Amino acid sequence: MKKTIETERLYLCEFALEDAQLLIDLNSDREVTRYTGDGPVKDLDAAKKILSDVIFPQYKNNLGRWAVHLRSTGEFIGWCGLKHIAELNEIDLGYRFFQKHWGQGYATEAAKAVMEYGATILNLETIVGRAAVGNLNSIKVLEKAGLTYKEHDVEHGDEIVKYVWGKNNFDK
Repeated sequence: MKKTIETERLYLCEFALEDAQLLIDLNSDREVTRYTGDGPVKDLDAAKKILSDVIFPQYKNNLGRWAVHLRSTGEFIGWCGLKHIAELNEIDLGYRFFQKHWGQGYATEAAKAVMEYGATILNLETIVGRAAVGNLNSIKVLEKAGLTYKEHDVEHGDEIVKYVWGKNNFDK
């Protein structure tokens, strides 16, 4: 396991093919995927395909959705990371956590660490974050992670808010 980022309570690392069941488990809670536009991952083959086709290719550029674990126990609690969206030519901050870990600051802690990684290690100029209009908790995470509201938009038929961070407004 290659640890990419460590915080006071968490460590983020690259997913491995053996982690396919973790994606199934995470996406099986309808509340977790309520605002994401995707639903349950149907089986191990589908989860492995997501890992191979979507997640792993980002790692070659030191980007990616990284597995988030508690440092105290090693428990997998979700994922967080940066993803290049080619059709928009944007680096996107994303995160998803098991419901039992909501409200404990883990998403904010992981997102802040990922933002610092993007700014200082990858020297990114801009990072974008999106949330469904009704997903107030996710919007709070974007704001606490240092992104600023940019606009309301519609993507894939869903009304979203778009937040952006630029190198000139990063406070360490």
